[in-house]
Amino acid sequence: MRLIYTNNKDEYDFLGEIKKRTMETSLSTNEAVIRIINEVREKGDAAVRGFGKQFDGSSPEKFEIPKAEMKQAYERAEVSFKKALNHAKDNITAYHIKQRQQGYEIKKDKGVILGQIVRGLSRVGIYVPGGTAAYPSTVLMNAIPAKIAGVEEIIMVTPPIVEKSEGQEPICKGNPDILAAAYLAGVDRVFLIGGAQAVAALTFGTESIPQVDKIVGPGNIYVASAKRLLFGQVDIDMIAGPSEILVIAEEDANPRYIAADLMSQAEHDIMASAILLTTSEKIAKETLQEIALQKTKLNRNEIIEKSLADYGSVIVCKSMEEMIMLANAIAPEHLELMVKDPLKYLPEIKNAGSVFCGSYTPEPLGDYLSGTNHVLPTSGTARFASPLGVDSFIKKMSYTLYTKEALGEAREDILTLTDKEGLDAHANSIAIRFD
Repeated sequence: MRLIYTNNKDEYDFLGEIKKRTMETSLSTNEAVIRIINEVREKGDAAVRGFGKQFDGSSPEKFEIPKAEMKQAYERAEVSFKKALNHAKDNITAYHIKQRQQGYEIKKDKGVILGQIVRGLSRVGIYVPGGTAAYPSTVLMNAIPAKIAGVEEIIMVTPPIVEKSEGQEPICKGNPDILAAAYLAGVDRVFLIGGAQAVAALTFGTESIPQVDKIVGPGNIYVASAKRLLFGQVDIDMIAGPSEILVIAEEDANPRYIAADLMSQAEHDIMASAILLTTSEKIAKETLQEIALQKTKLNRNEIIEKSLADYGSVIVCKSMEEMIMLANAIAPEHLELMVKDPLKYLPEIKNAGSVFCGSYTPEPLGDYLSGTNHVLPTSGTARFASPLGVDSFIKKMSYTLYTKEALGEAREDILTLTDKEGLDAHANSIAIRFD
């Protein structure tokens, strides 16, 4: 993990490397994803099944999991797991329910009425990584805000677990932890499909899989590329890049905590980025020592080593102001303020997906339990994008009512503007009502 001292060059060269990694990866997969999309659009279920066999090793005879199986998975789950799921559900619900929006209506003189209606989307697709790497927390983070928004039907897709026995046909099963979370979160239908073919199936619809209005949820680079390519035919939440964490630490921060938190994101992916900004050279060097000690005890230490070597950095800065300036330039997915008074500096943080304040608010708290959403903007898009939330699952419709008298008063101003723009059919639409 490189050690950088700010000099207005080395730190920005490093940031340039970080920003390039997502684009290079996505471009390399586009050709394969376009082929998958086109085949699913033309051949429907047959293409989905074929790609399932190619990429997962098998494909279920029926894609959909019966609702009874979801319920059974929840009922059979360990008591401690159900307790944790319900705790997370309560916190996620309490946080997101505050995001609900109401429409409004404005009544003006002469019978004029203007208004806005807020509605949940009709049908939403949730992609949940599955197989052996199951993320039941992702189910809750996506489905609960959709439910609060009033989405009429939630469709979940997740890759199957494929069990192979010698001399027998492979068996495809749903991951029971994911199914349990789906049942608790109120998911309506679950389909055992994954990859770019699942995104394409949700976009166009097939014989078995319904077409949706929006697709949300994380996935590998093929899933992310499919979402990017199909945006416009279907709405999406965001293009999820590799995981990111940035820690701002003062001289009294605990290097053991910093090291642990940096590695909590580095373990996701060899392309994940973990960055420490500190004004203390002592903290910088002790954090590097702690990483060397702690990583040997972690299961995914090879991924962590590669991630930190390629996209990790400890940057020694001259001041708190410089650290905040760099943090806002990076616009990280996760930002930890390991400082004495984090709330003092929070107003200065302009660009971050989610901010974790203080030494006892580690990033994994937000991943699982605190209630804030863990589907966050990556790759610097926190400059303009927001975390997944209730707003992600609604649409707004405006309405207007004018009486003849009110339109008459507005007529001359409308005609002046249509004349300026040279749109005489627009003008005629107004004038004809007063001939």
